[in-house]
Amino acid sequence: MRVVIVTESFPPDVNGVARCALETARHLVRRGHDPLVVAPLGGHDPAGVTVDSPCPVVRVPSVPLPGYPQVRIALPGRRLAAALDAHRPDVVHLASPFVLGARAMAAAARRRVPAIAVYQTDMGRYARTYLGGGGATAWRRIRTVHGAAARTLAPSSAALLDLTEHGVPRVHLWPRGVDSARFHPGRRDAVLRSSLAAGRELLVGYVGRLAPEKDVRLLAETSRLPGVRTVVIGDGPSAAGLRAALSEARFLGRRTGDELARIYASLDIFVHTGPYETFCQTVQEAMASGVPVVAPRAGGPLDLVDHGRTGLLVTPGDGGAVRDAVRLLGRSAELRIRYGTAARTAVEDRTWEAVGDQLLGHYEAVLAGRTAVAA
Repeated sequence: MRVVIVTESFPPDVNGVARCALETARHLVRRGHDPLVVAPLGGHDPAGVTVDSPCPVVRVPSVPLPGYPQVRIALPGRRLAAALDAHRPDVVHLASPFVLGARAMAAAARRRVPAIAVYQTDMGRYARTYLGGGGATAWRRIRTVHGAAARTLAPSSAALLDLTEHGVPRVHLWPRGVDSARFHPGRRDAVLRSSLAAGRELLVGYVGRLAPEKDVRLLAETSRLPGVRTVVIGDGPSAAGLRAALSEARFLGRRTGDELARIYASLDIFVHTGPYETFCQTVQEAMASGVPVVAPRAGGPLDLVDHGRTGLLVTPGDGGAVRDAVRLLGRSAELRIRYGTAARTAVEDRTWEAVGDQLLGHYEAVLAGRTAVAA
């Protein structure tokens, strides 16, 4: 099968869209298919060199999103159309389509190639946060783009419901995978933990973008708890303000690969604060690492965290609720071990290979439906 993956982000970018697109390409190659990736050219990547790509990548010119330069917006041009014509795909895979993906959807339609749209980012929220409004306009665009797809794949039941309620048709569930070999309780490092905890009894961590929609400021009350050391891993436009607001926390910047895996596994509790996650990959990585999770009772974490068994779900936007959940888990090492063990068991089989095969099933269903219509 020949597939063109058109993605709004791709490595060396570090985010959920980029990671999922990369893992999709890897799985297609593993299964003997022929993928090509089309992605924006990042300002940090002027030569168009892609890290560890399993297939060719076509880069298109882009500009930074106002207020968030790490996010790139693709510019119009001929490279996308030329890539489609040269590769002659059976399916076009649109990863979090919005700007580049919308153009790819139109180009695929002109060539009578079916497109599958993967919903990953709450663009309505992004529009309100970074452009000062336009949530309704963003949803109109989402409906237009996804409405033209042969099917839309939502990463969680909350995202599926959101799309359906906004009038997007043909929505199916497709979750995200996790590298459960890399993110593993066996990565726990006593020396690293001691260094990070700096004499405190409890090590609490957040991993993710440091951006307004993540509500990392809600960790302020947790970071002031006696005996608690809070570590923040990640980067983004809110980094400087958060360092000032969370003066008791330790900021480690961006970490990746095995180093990140060791940090996850060395935590006592993982906390995620953002209420707008369509999936929340960092929660799943923490669970695979055998760490109990505190997360908002909203969005993707609703599918991931089994309240009272693998972690605790709290009221979104409530820093006091986060603090109280951490305090409860902090009182009992036995409870943390029990939750962490159950968390690992819940996600260890959700590998990228397993969800990759599910994706191939979606491709095959779309192509089979198209063949039936043609007949």
